Amino acid sequence: MFTGIVQDLVTVQQIDDQGDLIKLTLDMGGMTDQLVPGASVAVNGTCLTVTGVDQGSVTFDIIVETLRTTNLQALKQGTRVNVERSFKVGDEVGGHVVSGHVTGTAELVHRHAEGHEHVLTFSLDPQWMKYVFHKGFIALDGASLTVSSVDKSQHQFQVSLIPETLARTTLGSAERGAMINVEVDAQTVTTVDTVERLFADPQWREQALGK
Repeated sequence: MFTGIVQDLVTVQQIDDQGDLIKLTLDMGGMTDQLVPGASVAVNGTCLTVTGVDQGSVTFDIIVETLRTTNLQALKQGTRVNVERSFKVGDEVGGHVVSGHVTGTAELVHRHAEGHEHVLTFSLDPQWMKYVFHKGFIALDGASLTVSSVDKSQHQFQVSLIPETLARTTLGSAERGAMINVEVDAQTVTTVDTVERLFADPQWREQALGK
């Protein structure tokens, strides 16, 4: 599990494409302290398993399913990615609990800067928009953020970012058209799906509404 607080932007050292598997090597520098094979690391918000550690270099195996549903398929040598190591029991959770199971990707359709505030607008697949609410949580490339605006009719939402977030994450350099990994809030998914299931049950509806 993760907190959605990106710990660093690190560089892709190597990509070994083996057809149905990609071996990704990142330069994680000092973040490798006590990091061992089998540990979990969020890379652009995607939970990956460490397969090798060589000083500051860390290697992960990425399967086809992960490539299909995330933006990791677009990585190249030299690309910078968000990373967060899994939190330990007792650690401060400054963001919100994130699983690293990416829902899908959202397209960055607009950037607007005014003073110190930067507003990013994203377009998201309609099937996931029902879980996105004003002031709700969402993780973008693994960064825990608060939704500042929602336009259900256009299947779009906005987040407002401070300079610190722009400097420390991939969102600072993402250009219009970029595909960003999205993880919707798990508690929101559970709540929405439960309510939908209940209201689809005529007997429950009759009892609940007193009719």
